[in-house]
Amino acid sequence: MPKKKTAGGTPATVALDAAAVPFTVHEYAHDPGASSYGAEAAEAMGVPPGRVFKTLLAETDGALAVAVVPVSGQLDLKALATALGAKRATMADPATAERTTGYVLGGISPLGQRKKLRTVIDTTALSHPTVYVSAGKRGMEVELAPADLVRLTNAKTAEIARG
Repeated sequence: MPKKKTAGGTPATVALDAAAVPFTVHEYAHDPGASSYGAEAAEAMGVPPGRVFKTLLAETDGALAVAVVPVSGQLDLKALATALGAKRATMADPATAERTTGYVLGGISPLGQRKKLRTVIDTTALSHPTVYVSAGKRGMEVELAPADLVRLTNAKTAEIARG
């Protein structure tokens, strides 16, 4: 029996449905004045910030890449470059990130992006039974097993977060 599609799905939840991956959607009232989307999500859901992961785009030797790190830390650009075999990495231009992924800042999901990009997920994700990532819009997260996140994004895992 085919799995029922998520009502009002985003490209991320549609991708999860299509892959028949178990996940839970968590929605909360997004505060437009929030200074950190990830910290806001963790607090609103009552989840430790180490289990909520933010999706960042970086440019590595002229190619875009996705980095998924806990909201409790920061992306280590040097570690990301090393993980991807690149000389250096810099944060991507926000407009380029939105255009490439099809999502708005604060709602960029590592799942269901317009274009398949090389992805690195911080190894701390693997220490949790489930993790939370953006479902593709502000105020909406998906909870899923980290192994499913790695598989669906065809990601490498590496120590790319600090703090």
